[in-house]
Amino acid sequence: MKLNRLGSAAAVLSVAALALTACGSDNPTGAAGASASGETPAANAAVSGTLTGIGASSQKSAMEAWIAGFKAENPQANVQYSPDGSGAGRKAFLAGGAQFAGSDAYLKPEEAEEAKQVCGPDGAFNVPAYVSPIAVAFNLDGVDELNLDAGTIAKIFKKEITTWNDEAIAKQNPEATLPDTAITVVHRNDESGTTENFVEYLKAAAGDVWTYEVSGDWPSDIQSENAKGTSGVVSTTGSTDGAITYADFSAVGDLSTVNVKVGDEYTKISAEAAAKALETATPVEGAAKNDLALDLERDTTEAGTYPIVLLSYHIFCTTYKDQATVDLVKAFGTYAVSAEGQKTASDSAGNAPLSASMEEKAAAAIDSITVAK
Repeated sequence: MKLNRLGSAAAVLSVAALALTACGSDNPTGAAGASASGETPAANAAVSGTLTGIGASSQKSAMEAWIAGFKAENPQANVQYSPDGSGAGRKAFLAGGAQFAGSDAYLKPEEAEEAKQVCGPDGAFNVPAYVSPIAVAFNLDGVDELNLDAGTIAKIFKKEITTWNDEAIAKQNPEATLPDTAITVVHRNDESGTTENFVEYLKAAAGDVWTYEVSGDWPSDIQSENAKGTSGVVSTTGSTDGAITYADFSAVGDLSTVNVKVGDEYTKISAEAAAKALETATPVEGAAKNDLALDLERDTTEAGTYPIVLLSYHIFCTTYKDQATVDLVKAFGTYAVSAEGQKTASDSAGNAPLSASMEEKAAAAIDSITVAK
């Protein structure tokens, strides 16, 4: 039984910034235009110019909503976002090819160090922008949903359970009529933050089965069907009877989904259940000032919590080379994490809005962006 996606986008928040000309540089700290006065723009002034982002495909629907909402208030502004995957987004950002990155995984320590080359001595920082459950989604004729525990999910994706009527699945679903159809595992073939979040759950909740290290790349010795990006794995699964994959819940469409066992109960996938997972998250140890990267408790036993959560970030430089770029980055970044921006995304993509306290922290972090000296 599938959950309904939410409806149309909400009204958007006005943002403060200064007009600038389109940005043609491949340097994330650069912009073609500049402030005439060099001062921070007055409140309610619209912005213009072009902002470039690359990254997580999971954010695609939310990003489309953010861009539309932002442009409604800033008709002369353009935000270009290419959903090439989290790994591709971080690489492009660190190479100077984008002014921000969307990523389902926060910057690794070595990436944070590398960011100083394009962002200045204080580097870059991660801001939570998009929270959504990762669905364990499948295509099995006549079966709308299944209950599965972490160990069974891990064995399926490790290809140790190979048919849908396997005893491990059947005993958790006594009322389901399960065929002997072969299970086809479908995974991402690009470096993916969704993959990293999914296998992090498997490692934490079923470490005796899933013995691989956590990585954004799928284990090379598990040979199975694969596709690029969220849309790729969803499409492949949808066209293959007996297939199973993992993907952002907002993108799974008509695929059936798994209820995941947490403690003694099975939790149905929902934005609300995913949001509960952030309540037990902890700040990443050693994170820089204004960095809001979080570590999630994947093996929680708290009832009603959906543990396979994708926490996706926007990654910004701490400094950009001129006030015009700073104003445009701050304007769009602030809109995306605002209450109105989060509602706009949620109405479009079905993700869980950030909490009020996280919205406040994210806005403060973005507001700390300055011009490089």
